[in-house]
Amino acid sequence: MEQGTFTFQEILSQPQAWAGTLEVLKPLRQDILHFQPEGYTQILFTGCGSTYYLALSAAALTQELTGALARAFPASELWLNPELVYPRGKTLLIAVSRSGETSETLHACRSFLEQQRGDLITLSCYPEMPLAEMGALNIILPSGQEQSVAQTRAFSTLYLGTMALATLWSGHNHLFEALNNLPEAGARVLESAAGLAGQLGQDTTIDRFYWLGSGIRYGLACELSLKMKEMSLSHSEPFHFLEFRHGPKSMVADSAVIIGLRSSRNGQMEGAVLEDMLDLGGRVVDLSFANAPLSPKTPTHRLTLPSLLAEEIRNILYLPVGQRIAFERALSKGLNPDRPTHLDTVVKL
Repeated sequence: MEQGTFTFQEILSQPQAWAGTLEVLKPLRQDILHFQPEGYTQILFTGCGSTYYLALSAAALTQELTGALARAFPASELWLNPELVYPRGKTLLIAVSRSGETSETLHACRSFLEQQRGDLITLSCYPEMPLAEMGALNIILPSGQEQSVAQTRAFSTLYLGTMALATLWSGHNHLFEALNNLPEAGARVLESAAGLAGQLGQDTTIDRFYWLGSGIRYGLACELSLKMKEMSLSHSEPFHFLEFRHGPKSMVADSAVIIGLRSSRNGQMEGAVLEDMLDLGGRVVDLSFANAPLSPKTPTHRLTLPSLLAEEIRNILYLPVGQRIAFERALSKGLNPDRPTHLDTVVKL
């Protein structure tokens, strides 16, 4: 079997996994609506590693759509430093884990329930694991199951699950229904991104990657940076767009690639940051949607994604692009993205 076979299949199969996830979520609509944001002091998302970064984006999306206070913390912080996490009042905790058996997440959920801090919703991919039985509502998404260590299909599938929560709680039924368009859009993105991913991944003159994303997209930038580290052992860091001007830009050189996950709302300002990095001699990859404001300068690379979907729900389309770049980088370095160095599928303490 060739190196990276599982990872490659899991990246490419995401549109089908998303379709399967939506079929699971539709019958759960009323169960999800039972947990209304106004009944809680805060909505708290948690996970470990990739799913913590998922939690960052899920919390941002939930707060943007519902107006409720939504935050994200690593599961270890809920367990070890609860005084920093839980205000007075009732919390809705949403715990996300691919395996459903990550030690920190289980510890966090058990202590949350023992201390009667509120209600628990879990999202995972395996039905017979401990987390899948702990919540008042347990959402199991088997189409996200993976054989690779580094999460790709699982991450986007679980993220889609949290997107469904946010769209339903917001009362924006049109956004929930629009999720049905994501599988087709994802297939188009995978096809259009293949050439760019191969070109970047196989370029041996690149020695560092910076992923820029703001708002809902910051957690996604963190996750894609992690994928680059895990799969290819490359120097990779995430930043908010404008924060990159404050110190980190000192690392920009002709061997650096700055990859921007641009929005439509703030696309002009984000594009100005990319222009600054071009002026400093860096190479820029401008990932944006067709209706995002275009900067007057031509970046080193530009990939325009389909813009038929509302911005709140289409950010998931950035994930297959970044995952494929990391995958190609790993292969170019002779590494096996299926089995990253020092990593295990499940972390158990």
